[in-house]
Amino acid sequence: MQAIIHYFLHFGAPLLIAYFFFKTTWKKTYLIFVLSMLVDLDHLLANPIFDPNRCSINFHPLHTYYAILIYALLLIPKKTRVIAFALLFHMLTDWIDFHAKLIF
Repeated sequence: MQAIIHYFLHFGAPLLIAYFFFKTTWKKTYLIFVLSMLVDLDHLLANPIFDPNRCSINFHPLHTYYAILIYALLLIPKKTRVIAFALLFHMLTDWIDFHAKLIF
């Protein structure tokens, strides 16, 4: 169940967001959402690289509260708004993913 939630939040939900909220540019917007997963490259700096019992938020460099603040500030300029939204949604997804483990 948790794996289904994880992959839906990373691929399905962004597709729905892109399609319903960015009708004219939904393909480009969805691509930006998918590319926001590149922030997970910071997991390569961790030891171990993957730990199912670790929350990414405030552990990995691109998942820190400081990084999230920068992503939030990127909502201000119109040109970076979709990128910022995608990155913030990614952070929310990682937070939900970790906490869903506690529920399921």
